[in-house]
Amino acid sequence: MTIQPLTGDSWQFRECARGAAAGWHPAAVPGCVHSDLLRNKLIPEPFRGRNELGLQWIEERDWEYRLRFEAGAALLREETVELAADGVDTFATFFLNGREIGRSDNMFTAWRRDVKALLRPGANELRVVFGSAMKYIRANRRRFAAPQEFNDPVGGCVLARKQQSQFGWDWGPRFVTCGVWREIRLEGWSGNRFAHVEISQRHPARRRAPGRGAGAVVLRLRPELRRPARGLVCEASVALRGRVVAAAGPSALRGAPGGGALEITVPEAELWWPAGLGAQPLHEVTLRALDRDGRVVDAWTRRVGLRTLELVRKPDAWGESFKFVVNGAPVFLKGANWIPADSFVAGLDRARYARDVRAAAAANFNALRVWGGGVYESEDFYDLCDELGLLVWQDFMFACTLCPADRAFLRSVEAEARHQVRRLHHRACLALWCGNNEIVMANGPRLRGEPRRGYEKLFHRLLPAAVRAHGAGTAYWPTSPWRGGWRRRKGHAAGERRGDTHYWDVWHARQPVRDYEKWKFRFVSEFGMQSFCTPKTQATFCPADDANVFGPDNENHQKNRAGNQLILDYVSRRYRFPKNQAALGYLSQLNQAHAMRTAVEHYRRLMPRCMGALYWQLNDCWPAASWSSIEYTGEWKALHHAARRFYAPAAASALVIGDETAGIGNYRRSTVERVDLYTVYDGPGKKDAVLAWEIFHLDGRVLAAGRRKVALRHGESRRRRSLAPRKLMAAHGRDNLVLRLALEIDGALAGEDSVFLVPPRFIALRRGATRVTVKKRAGTADAADAGTAGGARRFALTFLSREFQHGFHFDLDGLAHAASDNYFELFPGRAKTVDITLDRPATAAAVRAALRVGSLVDSYE
Repeated sequence: MTIQPLTGDSWQFRECARGAAAGWHPAAVPGCVHSDLLRNKLIPEPFRGRNELGLQWIEERDWEYRLRFEAGAALLREETVELAADGVDTFATFFLNGREIGRSDNMFTAWRRDVKALLRPGANELRVVFGSAMKYIRANRRRFAAPQEFNDPVGGCVLARKQQSQFGWDWGPRFVTCGVWREIRLEGWSGNRFAHVEISQRHPARRRAPGRGAGAVVLRLRPELRRPARGLVCEASVALRGRVVAAAGPSALRGAPGGGALEITVPEAELWWPAGLGAQPLHEVTLRALDRDGRVVDAWTRRVGLRTLELVRKPDAWGESFKFVVNGAPVFLKGANWIPADSFVAGLDRARYARDVRAAAAANFNALRVWGGGVYESEDFYDLCDELGLLVWQDFMFACTLCPADRAFLRSVEAEARHQVRRLHHRACLALWCGNNEIVMANGPRLRGEPRRGYEKLFHRLLPAAVRAHGAGTAYWPTSPWRGGWRRRKGHAAGERRGDTHYWDVWHARQPVRDYEKWKFRFVSEFGMQSFCTPKTQATFCPADDANVFGPDNENHQKNRAGNQLILDYVSRRYRFPKNQAALGYLSQLNQAHAMRTAVEHYRRLMPRCMGALYWQLNDCWPAASWSSIEYTGEWKALHHAARRFYAPAAASALVIGDETAGIGNYRRSTVERVDLYTVYDGPGKKDAVLAWEIFHLDGRVLAAGRRKVALRHGESRRRRSLAPRKLMAAHGRDNLVLRLALEIDGALAGEDSVFLVPPRFIALRRGATRVTVKKRAGTADAADAGTAGGARRFALTFLSREFQHGFHFDLDGLAHAASDNYFELFPGRAKTVDITLDRPATAAAVRAALRVGSLVDSYE
């Protein structure tokens, strides 16, 4: 086979309407028209200020791209030469040397045409003309009109098989773009080649403990060839860490293009496990087709994790289970929802994906949900999830708004589903295919009669059929949230019995954060709390003369109606009035972390009744106020640091029974009766630990304390102790008390946090000096440090204070860095050490000079 890439910056583009008068400009592929316009300085920076509003004209225009290239001699000698594009956004007509060769109208399918007859030795020209998506939508409005639009302010985006969030969402801007957004190339081949190889696994029936091996695993490879397999044989091999561990063949292939299968046994196989339960060995599986003379006609290679994975829904004491079981071990899914990593996804590279996916793994995630209003992600994304042990809940790309169900639309979706399911079927990380996001939840009363019939054609017949045919046993779930059937009860009470739940009473309905603790859901696939971004991120889009968080520029970067007011509402319930805007942003992030901690700790305490918590959302597509825990710039919010703690495999948490309330006259009253202390553990095997607690006064006196040895077991949540604090509250005042809860494993601190008996705004926190020690980490010199006198990249910062400091945080002015912890509790007299890694070497003195610290007490006057 001969492959000639057609990617790079040798392309040109222009606006079609202006024709020859427009002139050609340099362009890059993969890419999109917005990025190319910006690169040529034909538009201002789209994310800056309110520039989004002035760039809506782009979606109304048609655009033309061209590439002039020379076809290689080796390519032209092949029997067949195909133009292959992995992704085209969206309404495109292809021309080669002046002849139309085909059209594309689905962003989510691959496109391929035989072009051998049109290729010339020497110079060739490929043109791609993109029609305006908005023109297409207006021309097809009579075909289907959604009964209600939820996120597209203009309407009609569901008529196009195109990324819905390009048309706007409640966390992202409207940039309806176009372009060749994934790889494009010429593929030349002769004789025959693989069109697809289906791979499935057969494991021993016995259950394996987390982290253990599997015995022998049988891989079944079923090749699909482009032509009848006359005279061909195939052979297969499996390699791990560069060493062949199994081989099979040669075996004759049947005559039909889709005939024949080959089995290969991997003895004493190393299993792939989700993060936190074991390793993620990836076996390299190679299948080769050989002719009668033993020459390789084609080869196919994929990295495969050996594992079993199923969604178990069976009757149990609470209703029906909803749990993922990997290699026989139930797994509590810990993670977040993933949205497109940029408003312009074309051309994102592995490093860009790695930044956020690795951050998820670093925060003890074991799962991500690829949400249905974005895109089926790149191979880099799924490679990273395979490597890091992050299970993927994969939505098909439908969200909220009802879509058409006519024959042409269904044919397009059928091709899309076949392509995507086949593309991803071998992935170790792939846990579930879900038909759509929230269409039933958002349109329930409208799903009657013809709308219901159309919906069922797509989500109850077409998509599950594609998964059954091509998904290698991966489970299918028709929508999220869903209770398992139309006749099932709806509402929160039903979510306590079966299915998955999106819980938005906290935030959208403005209910108190503690309402998370009211419900015992089986699986929670969405819940969230917004916060403002950091000043550093805000500075990337907001001019200095319009930096006010309620000003027009910031308001344009808040896409949830009344979102800024909701943030302020929740902040005011928990904290004192901030002294400035930077303090408000800090408080909003503390509140976001508190809300998600409250929810996740509750859901984990419910284990095994509840078996998953995926908060909304991990990442941002542009700099903005949003629900994310990682900002567009890569900055970790307080929530992401908190997630590393509340998603830790071994964790302790407290459930306060009772609350602080206000009655007539706004007089405060406490109904707190007790505090229940819990441990949860979802790591492998068993752990012996110590649960430690103390109730201390703000003046430093420890009023009560205790320690208890506990045995941690996989998949177990246990109440270990109940405290009765009312006597201490009466004697010392509940506004003066703080509970410290800690878990120790093997003599080391595994985690600690604080619990308040009143909202922190009522607590008279004391200001105190913080002693800081900066030390270079021993044995951490690396190549990056070379040539910097006394410089290093890795340091240990140790903080110590005589006063309790809630929400302690630090930053290094002008020194980009990653930290092992931040936004933590600094308890009186207890040193806290944090490891930092700088982007570039610096001296300890420079680190100390750049260090800025603060805590909750510093946020108000």
